[in-house]
Amino acid sequence: MKALYLDCGMGAAGDMLTAALLELFPEKESVLEELNALGIPGVRFACEKAVKCGIQGTHVSVTVNGREEAEVPEAREEGHAHHHDQDDHGGHGHSHDHGEACCHEEPHGRDHEEPHGHDHSHPHEHHSLADIASLIGSLPVSDPVKQNALAVYTLIAEAESHVHGRPVTEIHFHEVGTMDAVADVTAVCYLMEKLAPALVLASPVHVGSGTVRCAHGVLPVPAPATAYILRDVPVYGGKIAGELCTPTGAALLKHFAARFGEMPPLSISAIGYGCGRKDFPAANCVRAFLGETPDDEDSDLVYELNCNVDDMTAEEIAFALERFFDAGALEAYTIPVNMKKNRPGTLIRVICRPADKEELIRKIFRHTTTIGLRENPTHRRVLRRSFSEAETPWGPVTVKRSEGYGAERIKIEYEDLARIAREQDMSLAEVRERIAGRGEHEPHA
Repeated sequence: MKALYLDCGMGAAGDMLTAALLELFPEKESVLEELNALGIPGVRFACEKAVKCGIQGTHVSVTVNGREEAEVPEAREEGHAHHHDQDDHGGHGHSHDHGEACCHEEPHGRDHEEPHGHDHSHPHEHHSLADIASLIGSLPVSDPVKQNALAVYTLIAEAESHVHGRPVTEIHFHEVGTMDAVADVTAVCYLMEKLAPALVLASPVHVGSGTVRCAHGVLPVPAPATAYILRDVPVYGGKIAGELCTPTGAALLKHFAARFGEMPPLSISAIGYGCGRKDFPAANCVRAFLGETPDDEDSDLVYELNCNVDDMTAEEIAFALERFFDAGALEAYTIPVNMKKNRPGTLIRVICRPADKEELIRKIFRHTTTIGLRENPTHRRVLRRSFSEAETPWGPVTVKRSEGYGAERIKIEYEDLARIAREQDMSLAEVRERIAGRGEHEPHA
């Protein structure tokens, strides 16, 4: 199975991930041209060779209307002042007069240097999440790329909302840094689709250590928004002082990585080094490994969400399960249980991907009467699945083939069997036997 492993031993930022993925392509210059053809307003991608601790890699820069901006989109509530402040480490710091969110340096990204004579009193624009969604929706990319990019930005907006204590609808991204952050997010989503790994894995994330100075105070590393996004992700600090993982980098990792841990057995076909701008005692880069995993790595991380109820009707439970599937649940089912005082009750269990967990937790609390739930991370093993079409006397049917671990299964999709059974007044077993008897369960070339 085609797999991508991201080594985040020096954290991650949007530009570093873009560069690491870009290096996986043999003709990266032509892929860079594709990125520049995306038509993000005023944005231009460029790449250059970079060397970190003797290791050669690629640094990607994004200019917006000819200027290189900060890597992280800045959130603020409308009506508050904004200004810039250079931190002691030479990175780009941000300051607000209302709170601590988004106050962090940009250790990996672009050292923002104002042109000589620049007037800091220039007017600023601000974009809501709806504005960002409209911009992403207008880009000439596939729907999956748009959906992934919006999901990543939603993670960032939710983190800023939590830090600011304001609804997501009141969070606005500052013009400074917005377009290049959209560029990084869109570029990573575009490159992920182009590489098409069946499984994305990542190492535990090095977030750095110490503090970061903003104009209005000193904050601990990781920055508040980054820390919120990286909930449920294994992270660690270390002796390197500074902020190594940005909110954009954290959100991209959180969205795409199925699990975080050691590199699995991998037959490597390509390695990419995405370099940050700064120099540290360790090589400041994200490493991307593209390769094939053996069959026994056909597994991924899922979450098991459980709650017990004893005061819901069967109709209410059925409706709740429907809502869970609508929100992305892989499985949702019930088990009869005995509760306190030997009262009969129902255990509701939902299986989901990490990216869907928070939304499903909200759905569970909204559509059930539970006042608490349990979540357990677990790994599932799956057979590789593929779909094809086969012709029958009663029309085409979809055939699902599952294989791996020395096993192979071929099955006609239920909805097609049910359609034929209704139209021909046959049982499901009769339809299945007649199709199998004609040898038409095999997909046609």
